[in-house]
Amino acid sequence: MDRIINYFKKIGWKRFVVMIIGNIFLSMGVSLFKFAGLGNDPYSGMVMALSDVAGIPFANFLILANIAVFTLEIVFGREFIGAGTIINALFVGYMITFFYNLFCRIFTTPENLMVQLITVLIGTIVTGLGVSLYQTPNVGASPYDSLSLIMAKRIPKISYFWHRICTDAICVIVCFLTGGIVGLGTLISAFGFGPVIDFFNIHFTRKLFKGDENII
Repeated sequence: MDRIINYFKKIGWKRFVVMIIGNIFLSMGVSLFKFAGLGNDPYSGMVMALSDVAGIPFANFLILANIAVFTLEIVFGREFIGAGTIINALFVGYMITFFYNLFCRIFTTPENLMVQLITVLIGTIVTGLGVSLYQTPNVGASPYDSLSLIMAKRIPKISYFWHRICTDAICVIVCFLTGGIVGLGTLISAFGFGPVIDFFNIHFTRKLFKGDENII
């Protein structure tokens, strides 16, 4: 208990709260991708496809998938574990389901391609903001995000970019083979998140922590 108390004293309330808000925006963004029906980011899309095949609700299956990946994080990347890891692994699936059901009740499911693309673009911005807010406080990487970080640490000759491409590509292949949606949303998430996250990092999130050397 003392270690937990000391940990939260170390990270501070501001970094913790910003991380929580980031996960909320991240969940909202992923639910917008799902609502658009053009494909999700690689990991979410894969988990959605596998959960359908297994007949297990997405939020529950996401926890199971995260636990499986978390075992690798414990063994090979303990330095990437923190409060953000636990929050992301256990609660994001339920928040995604909540926002998706909310959008379905409030809006008509988009069937026009232009409306779907606009929804995806909004989802890209919201997700990018969420990832920026969730990652910048540096209080723990999600189990899936930690995979490419661990790979980059273990095989430094290959850049993080290519490690991330590798893990995302595997997720896309599994998603496709199990009947999931691989489409424009998948493509946009693969190439659009990076610039959007970087924009928010520079122009918004890091400014919230001006002078804090513990952030990313």
